Amino acid sequence: MARPSFLADPRHGPLPALMLALTFVSGMVDAISLLALGRVFVANMTGNVVFIGFALAGVEGFDLLPSLIAVAGFVVGAVGGGSLVQRFGSSRPLLLRNALGIQFTLLAGCFVVSLLIHLRQGGPVAITVVAGVAAAAMGLQTATARRIGVPDMTTSVVTMTLTGFAAEHRRADAALRRGAVVLAMLLGALCGALLVVKIGSHAGFIAVLVVVGGVAITAALLARHEQPWHA
Repeated sequence: MARPSFLADPRHGPLPALMLALTFVSGMVDAISLLALGRVFVANMTGNVVFIGFALAGVEGFDLLPSLIAVAGFVVGAVGGGSLVQRFGSSRPLLLRNALGIQFTLLAGCFVVSLLIHLRQGGPVAITVVAGVAAAAMGLQTATARRIGVPDMTTSVVTMTLTGFAAEHRRADAALRRGAVVLAMLLGALCGALLVVKIGSHAGFIAVLVVVGGVAITAALLARHEQPWHA
């Protein structure tokens, strides 16, 4: 059976499939953050900006510091991603390999913390640190995805993807690509939520690390042999 054309695009090689996997990761980490850290996102910064507004208004249950630290961490990660783009941007698989190596390390640190303590019972310091580090990892991923430039695959948000899906639904290829992105995010959130609720946040981080590690290894293998779609 032939693969969908957007997964076999000669302009991007296998990169669309890798971007879908990272979109799945974004759904997972936001599920982990919301369920294990409280009301804070680590990939979807739009939600954090709204939560900051709620906290400033004094709405009960919304803490200002975790959302602020998450936004700051995301920005720091995106700055780091920009530096990697300047250094390795001429080869997209090489850029992806290096960025995901750093992301894996950051998320592994979050896993260690989640393994040692129950995050919701670990106090505000543990929650804030994990939120900031995980957000930095996702900022790095998003900046990298921006350079990789597969249409509709920013990996961290689906608002514009949904807009394009509705506004240009008659374009079958684009609609299929956008639908796959939304589904990947949904499935990531579902899997992340099930793992946190049924087992614990550490199980969610293990699953995230498996996917990120798999994508990083794939990118490393792809970078070994120069191809036209690398640039």
